[in-house]
Amino acid sequence: MDMDAFSAANGDKWSRLHQLAHKRRLTGGEADELLRLYQSTSAHLSFIRSIAPESGLSASLSATLAQARTRFTGARSNVMADLARFFVAALPAALYRLRWLTLACGAAFVLVAGAYALWIGTSPEALRSVASEAAVRQYVEADFIDYYSENPAASFAGAVWTNNAWIGAQAVALGITGIWVPMILFTNAQGVGIAAGVFAAVGQQGVFYTYILPHGLMELTAVFIACAAGLRIFWAMVSPGPRTRGRAVADEGRSLITVALGLVLVLFVSGLVEGFVTPSPLPVWAKIGIGLAVLAAYCSYVLVWGRRAYDAGERGDLLAGDAGYSEIAA
Repeated sequence: MDMDAFSAANGDKWSRLHQLAHKRRLTGGEADELLRLYQSTSAHLSFIRSIAPESGLSASLSATLAQARTRFTGARSNVMADLARFFVAALPAALYRLRWLTLACGAAFVLVAGAYALWIGTSPEALRSVASEAAVRQYVEADFIDYYSENPAASFAGAVWTNNAWIGAQAVALGITGIWVPMILFTNAQGVGIAAGVFAAVGQQGVFYTYILPHGLMELTAVFIACAAGLRIFWAMVSPGPRTRGRAVADEGRSLITVALGLVLVLFVSGLVEGFVTPSPLPVWAKIGIGLAVLAAYCSYVLVWGRRAYDAGERGDLLAGDAGYSEIAA
């Protein structure tokens, strides 16, 4: 079939549908015309997808149909209903889908960090290659602890949130490359491992974990989630399964956006803990207990609500109609 000829024969109808779909107000006649053009263009799109499913024309018509459908169906739910669906179904299901990848990223992080900590903590030569004796003493006795209290708690929490959100954004946005996620995991694990090794070398492991664990439990989990989301979309591109590669990446990309929005909230909570709890005068057991409680709340949310939503068919993606996969038959 000559796709150019088919486009030339129907291009005026598609242009008119696009015009009506984006028009601010429609008369009664224009509304009827919109519906007729929607039905005929849906048939055209189905035909085009059977020949060239990943073409630019297919994507363009799909977007036009989605806009047109919004015009004649109107809003299906109010804002509160959409928020309820997001927090009760879409977000926990999307996080639940990533549970094993998140665990794998965490395991890789712990292995790398543990190896560096063991190496730095047990080898005087390795410790000297990191920093001089005076620099180690300054880091352990002042710099590390002062980092958490040298700025007001609110501004520090905001800075931490911004920094961690940037790391998460890199993992999510550049995960499709297949290279960025391993690099993020390795560099962050290396940094944590070296810091732990420095404290271990001078017998101050307790100080290190006192300041890292309260916020680090949830903060690092958020990094693992972001890395898992990036790897998921990379794998969708490499191995799309029965779906077309474009459809697989689009599906995972929309679910990934759900995860990214959820991570904003997760990192906000971990930033509050780091800004207000970690440097506080609370007993060590209380600070670590708060960190464990935050992590336990997240795990319960994902494993209980997420599994329930996942078993009900939720995947964190848009509804089929909003994604542009269901059209009215001609």
